[in-house]
Amino acid sequence: MPYLDLTTFILNIAGKKGKIEFICREEAVICGTEEVLRIFKKLNILPLKHISSGTKVQPQTSIIEAEGNVEDLQMAWRVSMSILEYTSGIATRTNKILEKARKANPNIELLTTRKIFPGTKELSIKAVLAGGGLPHRLGLSETVLVFKQHMNFIGGIEGLIYKLNELKTRIIEKKIIVEVETIEDALLLCRAGVDGLQFDKVPHQDLKTAVKQIKDKNHNIVLLAAGGINEQNAELYAATGVDGLVTTSVYFGKPVDMGTKITQLK
Repeated sequence: MPYLDLTTFILNIAGKKGKIEFICREEAVICGTEEVLRIFKKLNILPLKHISSGTKVQPQTSIIEAEGNVEDLQMAWRVSMSILEYTSGIATRTNKILEKARKANPNIELLTTRKIFPGTKELSIKAVLAGGGLPHRLGLSETVLVFKQHMNFIGGIEGLIYKLNELKTRIIEKKIIVEVETIEDALLLCRAGVDGLQFDKVPHQDLKTAVKQIKDKNHNIVLLAAGGINEQNAELYAATGVDGLVTTSVYFGKPVDMGTKITQLK
């Protein structure tokens, strides 16, 4: 609203008192209510009740109620609705995938990638946490994850193995994780002493065999499955015995269906 709410102005309803209520129309994990309350505060809207992020709700649950001037309620309405619908969608998808994965492996973690739509990172990460997941990497500065695109400049896997002791000496507070596509490369790196392996697009049938072989050699190595992990195959990949599933799929999908009521106070 760069200048004014033309609809409210032309209808001459500014200054009247009203109540706003957001209702979740489906089973979901709620997220974004705290951000909506911040919007309300900026607009002098008085919150009456709200449900905290991370709460599971059934259809037709009232998640936020507030009172204020009608022009302020109209300003808050759509942006608040978008925050609630999209973040609750991410939180709900995260929770569904995690629940399916933990049917096969109660100790597995769901880790979400950095492939977030630009400008939405703070809300997206919060939604993942609300759904029970964790961020895989918040940024390039915090972890060491070696891809083939890195190894192309140091002589491939052999070059990485040659430098491994030097790298571990330099980066003593961090784990060195390497992405692999074949069982042969995984076993080679396991024997060399990397801290973790991330399997990219390895079929779950093959991955189960690889996990057993690798864990027999090094029970403490961290093993991750990545590449196409979603709600349909999460249970199968969790059953392979990996420690974590890395996915982007939670960020993209249908928003949670929310309804809004704005009514005049007597």
